[in-house]
Amino acid sequence: MRLRRLLPRAPGVRSALTALLLALFADGILQAQDTNAPASVPPYVPEVARYPKSDDLFPGKGPAQKGDWFVKIWTERRSEFWSHRGRDERAVVFLGDSITQGWNGLAGAFPDLKTANRGIGGDTTRGILYRLKEDVLDLHPVAVVLLIGTNDLGLGARPQEVADNVRMILERLGKANPHMPVIVCKVMPSDPSKERPPDRIKALNALVDAVVKENPNWIRCDTWSIYANAKGNCAREEFPDLLHPNAMGYAKWVAALTPIFARLNLPG
Repeated sequence: MRLRRLLPRAPGVRSALTALLLALFADGILQAQDTNAPASVPPYVPEVARYPKSDDLFPGKGPAQKGDWFVKIWTERRSEFWSHRGRDERAVVFLGDSITQGWNGLAGAFPDLKTANRGIGGDTTRGILYRLKEDVLDLHPVAVVLLIGTNDLGLGARPQEVADNVRMILERLGKANPHMPVIVCKVMPSDPSKERPPDRIKALNALVDAVVKENPNWIRCDTWSIYANAKGNCAREEFPDLLHPNAMGYAKWVAALTPIFARLNLPG
């Protein structure tokens, strides 16, 4: 149906309403459907939340996550982040992939802290680098808790590539706020059946250990040995799908972070 058929016939009223609608379109409040967008993406998302059109736009090394399923999660999550960015200012930002996104009890785990969840399922270090400014830095966080890298390994990235990307993330965080603590969690154990054998995870964690030691504001959190069995893999009792922790697994993460937060004495 054409726009003018929906408007009153009085010329003055029609002109005023037309001008209003044009202004709304210009401001992005109303948007025409992007016929080039993947079917899984809503017809309108904030420009900042749109998925990059080319892998070349992602900073860093190694593979970037692909697929309509990831584009859908990315745009939905980043649209949500953008809609309440003001509410999340000056929080402790938890930054990562599905392990972070799935932490539904995060706020209750640390009731004395203001927390913001910036996890996106399937994300990689290159995705973090791409979205770091809007999703994290623009919030002026009091601290950041970073857990990332398992999906890089699952996509075939070399541990050195992932560690180099983690270094870039930490350097950008440090440049934005040289005094901000960043808690760098070790990649949690998984299972060879998930393309994440223990030797590659241990190699990545060792490389990042060395990076973290370079700055006193970067703090390592051991989220590997608290889960790993004798073979260096996770246990189904804590990771039912061999990738994501359950309530028991998250409780161990809380126990690992709590003494670190106590030492930092962060504002609530």
